[in-house]
Amino acid sequence: MTRHFQKELMKIKKMVLSLGAAVEERVQMAKAAIDDRDAQLARKIIKQDFEIDEMEVEVEEECLKILALHQPVAVDLRFLIAVIKINNDLERIGDQAVNIAERVVSITKQDPTDFVFDYSSMAEKAQIMLKMSLDALVNMDVDLALKVCLLDDEVDDIKVIAYNKIKAAMAQNPDNLGYYINLLLISRHLERLADHTTNIAEEVIYMIEGEIVRHSIDESD
Repeated sequence: MTRHFQKELMKIKKMVLSLGAAVEERVQMAKAAIDDRDAQLARKIIKQDFEIDEMEVEVEEECLKILALHQPVAVDLRFLIAVIKINNDLERIGDQAVNIAERVVSITKQDPTDFVFDYSSMAEKAQIMLKMSLDALVNMDVDLALKVCLLDDEVDDIKVIAYNKIKAAMAQNPDNLGYYINLLLISRHLERLADHTTNIAEEVIYMIEGEIVRHSIDESD
């Protein structure tokens, strides 16, 4: 039974990594849609969202089945709890990619304006954080997971810059409020995407060390 149980755990890890790869692809597509104002690519992200949802449900069902049948303890129980949370955060990252895509579609329907906020750096940092968090999961790397948590502050800083610049643009050109609101929402969705990525890194730390680090990393800094 032990060998069979370990095979089932490995199967779950492969499933969640497959979900991670699919979500990573959606984030890459969302970044490209922002950079190029590509409505067609944005609509593709929206259309494919059901795939992420279905994969997330499959992973959760598999985890719950193992919990019910094998009643794992210690390290194995910690692994399954962490995977269930990581699974949920990956699905939420997919949702944020869809939200970004919807904002891009809205922007392309509006009258062009001279003001453009460059989100490439913010999106790239969020994308790198996601890759690092998944690499930390694959390699069970605590140090890499901690680096992800620290990078979240950089994304937050860019969001503040975006807010201030867009707010000033709104005051100067109130006729284009819809456009500016969509820009603000993109920064919000990118920030939330990075937050969920940070959650994944924190769960990797919990999986490896059994320590809950939420709310504690900033304090330790």
